[in-house]
Amino acid sequence: MNILISGALGRMGRAVYRAAKANGVNVVAGVDLNADLSDLDYPVYKDFASVKEEADVIIDFSSPTTLDSLLSFAESKQIPAVLCATGYTAEQLNKIAAATEKTAIFRSANMSVGVNLVIDLCKKAAKTLPSFDVEIVEMHHNQKVDAPSGTALMLADAIKEVDPEKYYVYGREGRVGKRNEKEIGIHALRGGNVVGEHEVIFAGANEVVKLSHSAASREVFADGAIKAAAFMLGKKRGAYNMDDYIKTL
Repeated sequence: MNILISGALGRMGRAVYRAAKANGVNVVAGVDLNADLSDLDYPVYKDFASVKEEADVIIDFSSPTTLDSLLSFAESKQIPAVLCATGYTAEQLNKIAAATEKTAIFRSANMSVGVNLVIDLCKKAAKTLPSFDVEIVEMHHNQKVDAPSGTALMLADAIKEVDPEKYYVYGREGRVGKRNEKEIGIHALRGGNVVGEHEVIFAGANEVVKLSHSAASREVFADGAIKAAAFMLGKKRGAYNMDDYIKTL
């Protein structure tokens, strides 16, 4: 499998390269706005238009700012893309949805199989404990630019899927009044070099249930991206996610 890494010089891009080498996957090229500073042993370009190499799959750990050029490249080359970035706007999500009509797009805010298991458990807990208050707490390193994390929103979305009347409250600074039973509180902590921690709390009158996931290193996300890329080989146009991959296990 030949892959192209978008965001090649970032921490996750480098982790994907290490995971690729460990799994016998060939990285043919990368794209990064800071390509002039590349210290990698494969070609890195500033933009997709400059890429000369042929790739089977794109793995993107860059930022939403590169989305338009990435989608145009994927569509023109008919290359599946694995989108791992977070912080997309509603307009960008619509663009991704439109792109799935022309090529194969895999999107997940978290590439960890463990996190996606927690998402399934959250759905089960929401069905089993419908009257419990739900709070989500996430913590990441001090360089993360979006808040709350994409994973926290995935967890909240899974619970809201069970009860569509629920809505999100991001912190409660200056709040006056008691908590509404339909709230899902979402709280973002930032500090140090924490890779990623998420805890979902279901609080009832006489008991509390907690579901949590902690990432020990970025390699877990890189390994997941490589597995997703392999899953996407030869896929026809359409939208794919971690649920589709997990069903093949």
